Amino acid sequence: FSFSAEAKGTSMNCLNQQYEEKVRPCIDLIDSLRSLGVEKDLALPAIAVIGDQGSGKSSVLEALSGVALPRGSGIVTRCPLELKMKRRKEGQEWYGKISYQYHEEEIEDPADVEKFIRDAQDEIAGVGVGISEDLITLEIASPDVPDLTLIDLPGIARVAVKGQPENIGDQIKGLIQMFIKKQETINLVVVPCNVDIAATEALKMAREVDPDGERTLGILTKPDLVDKDTEQTVVQIVHNEIIHLKKGYMIVRCRGQKEITENVSLTKATEREKAFFKDHSYFQTLYNEGHATVSKLAEKLTAELVHHVQKSLSRLEEEIEKKLAQNQEELDKYGSGPPLNTSERLGYIIDKVTEFTQDAISLTTRDELKFGVKSNLFFTLRKEFAAWEDTIERSGVKFNSKIEQEVAQYEQKYCGRELPGFINYKTFENMVKEQIKQLEEPAVLTLKEVAELVKKELFKLAESSFIGYPNLIRTIKMKIEDIKKEKEFAAEFMLRTQFKMEMIVYTQDPRYSKNLGNLRREPEQNCGFTQVQLVYEAKNTGIRNETATTLEEMMRHLKSYYQVNFSTYGFISTINYTTAFLFYICFTCMEDYKKGLQN
Repeated sequence: FSFSAEAKGTSMNCLNQQYEEKVRPCIDLIDSLRSLGVEKDLALPAIAVIGDQGSGKSSVLEALSGVALPRGSGIVTRCPLELKMKRRKEGQEWYGKISYQYHEEEIEDPADVEKFIRDAQDEIAGVGVGISEDLITLEIASPDVPDLTLIDLPGIARVAVKGQPENIGDQIKGLIQMFIKKQETINLVVVPCNVDIAATEALKMAREVDPDGERTLGILTKPDLVDKDTEQTVVQIVHNEIIHLKKGYMIVRCRGQKEITENVSLTKATEREKAFFKDHSYFQTLYNEGHATVSKLAEKLTAELVHHVQKSLSRLEEEIEKKLAQNQEELDKYGSGPPLNTSERLGYIIDKVTEFTQDAISLTTRDELKFGVKSNLFFTLRKEFAAWEDTIERSGVKFNSKIEQEVAQYEQKYCGRELPGFINYKTFENMVKEQIKQLEEPAVLTLKEVAELVKKELFKLAESSFIGYPNLIRTIKMKIEDIKKEKEFAAEFMLRTQFKMEMIVYTQDPRYSKNLGNLRREPEQNCGFTQVQLVYEAKNTGIRNETATTLEEMMRHLKSYYQVNFSTYGFISTINYTTAFLFYICFTCMEDYKKGLQN
């Protein structure tokens, strides 16, 4: 078909109008969200450009943007560069602006772009060869650029050179991974035509995060450097016949070093590129199919980005709504804040502290907390007390086992001038005291652990009660710590005093006599004494029956005393005194917390 000039003009106007209505708003929306810092919380649709060092990545970006970017050997791109390109109407002037960290500056001359980027990288990553995750944003508006936003990433280095850290390669890969692993990112992989595409690190990284190639677009560069008789392989790659990518491949020829040295303009380079593909015996097919030249690449990238944005918008909207709800919930916790009137602030703080202390007391009564902290102090402490009960039970088992061995050696170690049938009370007393001593430190340790748990619960309550008041939280935590130390010291003193009292081996508990009688009535085989007799018969053949009877009687006394004074069933035993002291530190001192905090 042939069109008149007027018809062509009308067609182009319709296309431009459709572009302004559908394409530009999508790109502007994402750019505005990124400028607001939304990307810190939500992943936004983007195109990330990656490639091995020397792949021609900078040349592609130069050809797309129309400005010279930093070039050279080694690591040139040392910070992520967000390149925002906006097409202006014919006749409008070129505009540029660079921003990073808290710096923002307009660029008047396109020739100064490279210097501005280098200065920004030196300021962010330091002068040298270091890299940084901080983003540099370069905005360019011109009639000669496509509507497109790209993120340029450092070239992948394999070996560290002078001045670089040994792990520079891992650092660069880690930085690239941050961008390309996001499902919202299209990965633009730049690969030279004169290398084995399967061996390139950039494509390997892209395939690791996108194994099906759904988010990856391949860009082949340097077609003029292809070895003779390998052109057909390049055509097969672009035709997606070797390493399949769902977004396919494009091929471009950008300015080489010789053309840069000869000051060949980007416009002239574009013309040469077009002529190269049209006249090439192998690559003209790619040109006719729309797979070649930077201009076709710009069209494809814009279409891909817009499609990607439209596909992501519904999910992005849901994520933003979810994040807004979370932020609103967090904001509600702060309340209306302190009064502006100075005279009212004191009353406000007093009310806040009073509410907190009431919640602290409610922790011990299981009442509903005003600030809604889900905490069950009783449940937490019961686990500690259960662990202490296990300690007592294990102690009893060890004690029973030990007294059988000790009593078995009684005749040799303790027996003096007393007549057969008499119980050595001193032996009995020493064995009981040793058992008491072994329980003291575990009891004190349990006390400290419980006190620490209560402190942590109060710290959590303080943090939720005084959101937005870091100084007040810090002061209250210091006060809680002081009160905890004071009460813990008092409780430990009382606990150790109780153990000293238990060192006086004495009881008038009627259950002692009752337990002793029960043990005497039980058959020997059920009392655990058979082992004692066998030991004695083995060591002292011909031992008198009266002595064995005496030893059995001592064991009955020891077991009976332990059951009354040390088992978890002893009502006035050490375990109950210990538990009482633990509850003392946990609960009864809450009034002290209240008074101390109010002061």
